[in-house]
Amino acid sequence: MKSLPSFLRNFLKNQGQYILASLLIGKICAFLSSLFIIKLLPIEDFGKMSIVAAVFAIFSSCAGFGSNQSLLRYGSISESQIDKEKLSAYLLRQGFIYQLVLTVIFLVCSLFYLNKYEDIIWIFIFFAVRFLGFYFFNYVQTELRINNKNREFAKLNNVINIAGLFVTLVLTYFFELKGYLIAIALIPFLCFFWYERTDLSVKKVPNIFNSKEIWKYAFHTSGTTVLSDALFSLDILLLGFLLNESYVADYRVAILIPSNVTFLALAFMQSDFPVLAKNYNNKTFLKGYISGYYRFFIPVCLVIFFVCTFYSKDILKIFFNEKYAENSLLFVIFTFTFLMNILFRNLYGNLMSAVGKMVINTNVSLLSLPLLIMLSFILVPKYHLMGMTISVSVTLVFSGFFLAFFFYKYLKELK
Repeated sequence: MKSLPSFLRNFLKNQGQYILASLLIGKICAFLSSLFIIKLLPIEDFGKMSIVAAVFAIFSSCAGFGSNQSLLRYGSISESQIDKEKLSAYLLRQGFIYQLVLTVIFLVCSLFYLNKYEDIIWIFIFFAVRFLGFYFFNYVQTELRINNKNREFAKLNNVINIAGLFVTLVLTYFFELKGYLIAIALIPFLCFFWYERTDLSVKKVPNIFNSKEIWKYAFHTSGTTVLSDALFSLDILLLGFLLNESYVADYRVAILIPSNVTFLALAFMQSDFPVLAKNYNNKTFLKGYISGYYRFFIPVCLVIFFVCTFYSKDILKIFFNEKYAENSLLFVIFTFTFLMNILFRNLYGNLMSAVGKMVINTNVSLLSLPLLIMLSFILVPKYHLMGMTISVSVTLVFSGFFLAFFFYKYLKELK
């Protein structure tokens, strides 16, 4: 797979084009939703909603304590359809119990904000309902992926994203924040149209699997994902704590487009994950995959960087307004950061997950969080938004380098 054509053929063989299209549609819908929500909601409501959304992003990363991620890896490895179904039923049942516990903890987090934002509890309640729906949505997605139904996976995503965009905009336009909260709470439950009846009486994993190993992987995956996504939420929380909701709104606009450029890499990694998991000890395959990945993504990243650098102010003016064009330098720095994410953090983090080395991801994320917090408390009070931009960029780039180092160490140990 060292050649670019081989890399792309493998992507198409895994029906990756459907995932790519659905992720593109999802990103467009999410971007349009954010764009219109910024315009439709008062800045105070948008700022408070962004704070709760940042907390939600952290919790959503560990939905079911990683049961869906564990199902993805071990379901992909399993050759028996019966074992897949039993594993799926067991993880759905047990994961939902964990999901209820997490939902209660999520609601408790609202207590930390009540003194500063009295009505924020209602925003937390609607996001809690969304959290439950998000668990089932993830489960149905994973079921489709382990059974190589990428076309159905794409169809599910398209319905959720397009319907979500339409309903969210209509309700927000007429009812502002209340309408927005109702829409985002209910939309994930549309996934039940794709749900296939599961035997919820299954209380044990199939004999070919080790329950301890499965949950160890699940907990490490959820922990890593929480810590990883916390890097994209902690900045919002820190800005809300160190500054105010107006700065939060400006920051969200500056990072919105750059943070979405990674969707292309995500499409490849999502479609190829089952194959990567099956070849976790195939050194030749893994090295070839990395080579093909870079042959494709390095030119793509260069083109994106130069376009976003030279037209940064124009892009901000077109999609937002004249006021936000003042943040063009932040926009360029974030563009560089997330392109580096494509080349390092996204690639090697997903590879570590596919080969079962989640403990490495966890450790790197554990090191990244205190680094972000330390840099933020040093730089934000003095440099405000630029301080947070530098803090996030340095943290993400260095975490990507660490993941690359440990993955090549893993490759070296393979025979």
